[in-house]
Amino acid sequence: MTDPYLPTRANSPHDTIWFETQPRHLAGRGDPRHITEALRAAGWANRSDPAFPHVLLVSPDHRHSVVLEPDPEPCGAWWRIRGQEEDGRRWYTEFGAHTPVEILAPLTDALLEPAPEQTPPIWSPLTAAGWSYERDVHGNETARHPDGILSLERWSVEPGETFHWRAQAALPGGGGGFERIWHAYLDDQMPPHLIAAFTTALASGEPVQRGMYDVPHSHLVTQEQRGPQGEQLAAAHEVRLKAIRAAARKARRKTALTTGRPAPLPAPAAPAPGRVR
Repeated sequence: MTDPYLPTRANSPHDTIWFETQPRHLAGRGDPRHITEALRAAGWANRSDPAFPHVLLVSPDHRHSVVLEPDPEPCGAWWRIRGQEEDGRRWYTEFGAHTPVEILAPLTDALLEPAPEQTPPIWSPLTAAGWSYERDVHGNETARHPDGILSLERWSVEPGETFHWRAQAALPGGGGGFERIWHAYLDDQMPPHLIAAFTTALASGEPVQRGMYDVPHSHLVTQEQRGPQGEQLAAAHEVRLKAIRAAARKARRKTALTTGRPAPLPAPAAPAPGRVR
């Protein structure tokens, strides 16, 4: 819990007037606790250095890690996620500073669940939302949002090389260049259901709550003073955390019954400081 008498953005923001902001992919990063507190509620250990400006969380089985580390470079990665599958495959993904937490959270939430028996669709949620889709002769795939700012690619530099996923929101600039608002890089070694969770979130048109002008480019979004406010948003966040804690307890009990060994207890989660946006 933060000290309400010391000015910091980590304090419970009940005195903020929240605005319904859309499109969500241009609404800015939001509150990282939407992700970090959810992972803590699921039993992830906090390995952060309290004297360093970062958050480092590790899953109970030590196979996954999430690092939130602010990078001053505009193209730097703020979120870095690493994983190792049971078959030994390792993967990596990263996201830029202004990636909305509402778009990233479905991927991190999927880390808390067993992989589904059937892989969810990756491209069809985007095309159903009006995105264009192209595939070239080398197997490179590209989908673009109708606004022309947001895109998703699965590509390889040379035919036959490993594919990579890249999402970015970028504005056209002079001389054929562009101004990047945020980016995401995803390893093709990632489990497909994690990539599908991310692309499904990209396709969503649901608005998000932000403070007035608390966005990277205010002229690219519309903000209206409506939707849930402080108390309602705090309550919704607590419901989310309770559901994650319950699911984690259920998974631990299932593990104990399956293996005959007590499942490891999770690290104690810090109490929620209020609501996240």
